[in-house]
Order: sequence, then C-alpha cells, then structure tokens
Amino acid sequence: MAQNLPVFEVLPRDLSAYREGNVGIDYVHRFESGQPGPHVLINALTHGNEICGMVAATHLLDTGVRPRIGTLTISFANVAAYESFDASQPHESRQLVHNLNRIWSASELDGTAESPELLRARALRPVVSAADHILDIHSTSQDVVPFWVYPAYARNATVALALGRPPVHLVMPSGLGSGTPLIQHGRHGLAEGQGVALVVECGQHFLQSAANVATTAALDFLAHFGLVDAPADRPAPGPQSRYELLQTLMVRTPDFRFVRPLVGFEVFAEDELIATDGEDEIRAPCDDCTVFMPTREPIVGREAVYLTRPL
Repeated sequence: MAQNLPVFEVLPRDLSAYREGNVGIDYVHRFESGQPGPHVLINALTHGNEICGMVAATHLLDTGVRPRIGTLTISFANVAAYESFDASQPHESRQLVHNLNRIWSASELDGTAESPELLRARALRPVVSAADHILDIHSTSQDVVPFWVYPAYARNATVALALGRPPVHLVMPSGLGSGTPLIQHGRHGLAEGQGVALVVECGQHFLQSAANVATTAALDFLAHFGLVDAPADRPAPGPQSRYELLQTLMVRTPDFRFVRPLVGFEVFAEDELIATDGEDEIRAPCDDCTVFMPTREPIVGREAVYLTRPL
C-alpha cells in the first residue's frame, strides 16, 4: 500500500548500454593494467532492487576508472530481477525465483535445478572464481547504518578494519546458515584461502546516501589493493563496532510475528522474547543480543532475522 512505500531518491536506470561486456558474459566488464597485481571484482545487483550497487558500478564505468596495477572486473549480477522493478512493489524485484546470494555452493551450481538466478550464477561462476578479492555491494530494506558482512577469517577482518567505513561489522564464524553467499564461493569460503571477500550493506535501497556509501566503498576497496589512488582527503578510520552472528532464523509458519516492529540494531536481554513463529518462541540467546536485518515481510522459507552479540 502507498503508505508503506519507501522514499525514492534513487531509481533504476536503463542498463542496456552496459550489456555487452568484454569477457563473453553479459554485463561483465574487465580491465587489465598490464602490470602485476591482484584481480579485484566489484559486483553489483546480486539482488535486483539493491540500486546502490548499480550506481557504484556505473560510476566506475562512466568515469573511466582503470586499474594502475592488476585487473579490475565490474559485474551486474541479477539484471533480470532488476529489470522487473515496479515502483508500486519495490521489494519484489529482489529476486525472480531464487535468492542469488544463497546458491553459490557446488551442489547448487552443479545441480539440475533451473531458475533465472541459477542460470546467472552458473554464467558468473568463472568471473567470481577468477577474482582474488571481491566486494559484493548490497543494501537493506530498512534505513539503518551501513555495515560490512564477512566470514570470520582474519584476512577479511584486516581489510574491513583498515577501510574503516562503514565502521560496523557483522562477522560470520560459521557462514550464514541459510545457503552459500557469493563471497563464500569456492576458495573464498575456505579458512586457508588467500582472497578477501566482503559484502558492504550500504543503507536503505532507494536512498542517495546508500548510493554514496556504495561508490565510496568501491573506490576504497580498489585503493586498498592499489588498483586506484586513495583520495588525499580520506579520513583515518575511527572507532568501529563488530558483531558476531549467532543464529540465522528462518520463517517457518505464516504466523511469524515480531513482538514489536523492528528495523535492525535493537538490543534484547538474554531470554527476552523477540518473535513468535506459530507455537515456537524466539528468544534472545544472550544479553546484548542485537538483531540485524529483521524481515520486512515474513515469507515462509526465507530469513526472518539475524541474532548477534557484540564482539
């Protein structure tokens, strides 16, 4: 309904001009410096309604950003979902069938099931596999502070902390628990792996501030690995907050309800009631239990909320 529609400061734009890349895969653009250095992937639109990534990726392409060393790849992932955007139902273009950020396991990619997302992931598999370092740009349905998300490998934490903006981190010691995200595909999901792979959640989907965070994060990431020069006025990292993912809760019944409206970052005491799901009660597993990304609309089989604790 109209009263539930977000503020639209940024809307989708036509991406047809970016369709023909240069690696034989639609919407994938690669630039090689000819100098030794890492291969960095900036990935946008893993979810079709997460517009900020599109803004960042098109900024890199439109302004002619090229790597000083190594290789830069820029990709638009779920363009089919992006193109289904309807301003009257702006959250529906997140995906067409599958969540493109939960199907990056070998079993899913090598399986026989088909959907627009599975087909696209299979097409993008060599792109993701080739990258040494990955930044996957996302946004949130609620207007909350931006944050990093990454597996709890020291190599990821070191880079996210060094970048310092955004200053909030969601650390996954055991993955998401609801599927395999792009940043944990192949070697990036291994403790002994070498490459850095981060998600940056930039803020609410359709706000200009989220687009600004996405563009800054992309340029910061490239500068960290030496592909571009860091801006002279880049501030030093300030205080940072880190949270450990304890549980990913799924919606199991149509009767899922939070005890009160949640947007994210609310804090619960140990054993305090957070939600009910049919006859089941969801209670905080610890003191200072902080919720991340509570679902805007509970859908059976999809994620309900992440429960975390401060590190």
